[in-house]
Amino acid sequence: MKVRHLNCGTMRLPTGVDVVCHVLLIETDSGLVLVDSGFGLEDVAQPARRIGASRRLLRPVLDPDETAARQVEYLGFRRADVRHIITTHFDADHIGGLSDFPHATVHTTAAEYLGAVANPTLRERMRFRTSQWSHDPAIVQHEPDGEKWRGFAAAKELTDIAPGIVLLALPGHTRGHAAVAVDAGHRWVLHAGDAFYHPGTLDGRSHVPAVLSGMETAIAWNVKQVRDNHARLAELYRRNDPDLLLVCAHDPALLEHGRATE
Repeated sequence: MKVRHLNCGTMRLPTGVDVVCHVLLIETDSGLVLVDSGFGLEDVAQPARRIGASRRLLRPVLDPDETAARQVEYLGFRRADVRHIITTHFDADHIGGLSDFPHATVHTTAAEYLGAVANPTLRERMRFRTSQWSHDPAIVQHEPDGEKWRGFAAAKELTDIAPGIVLLALPGHTRGHAAVAVDAGHRWVLHAGDAFYHPGTLDGRSHVPAVLSGMETAIAWNVKQVRDNHARLAELYRRNDPDLLLVCAHDPALLEHGRATE
């Protein structure tokens, strides 16, 4: 499978920190697959309704050319070629583009569906934007609870989409947050979503901007689980497996490294 690395939403956070919405576009034998979708065209047109008050902190650029819809088309595909979208979680900057692909099947963990759609707590109702899925997409819930992948016990290969795509449960940032591993042939790409924000969290050397560490703690569903995920991912990072690229959703340097080594 060919894996492309897209930026589907630049955000200009306070104190001069710029971040991205790192989306994977996977070319399979049966169509295209997205891992997350970043901001979409409707977010660009109606940011107050679609993103809400968080846009004042995130300060997204909302450039239509950054949307997954436009980038898929610029690559010579049709939007209808996107058959599946795998979400790491349901925050607006990760699922805003869903409505640009109304015929795509959306995949998430059962825990994330429960917390965002089916039975959210008051805190979750304040966090998630129902307008992001008001187009009523087909949503498939998964329970990553049986297989193992490189030491992660809660994993599930999504063979109904394509062999070599694995959903890993990493709750903490949200109730049902997940990572997605993809076999790109020459290596595996592990998209950790928002399980970490900055490489310094894993390498213990690089400076993590205060706005990122503060935001990560403030919005975490479970701070202890976030810290546990940091420890597990840091161990994987230290192993430096030559056949693995570890990325997160918002770091520009990891996005550029992914693009440079596609």
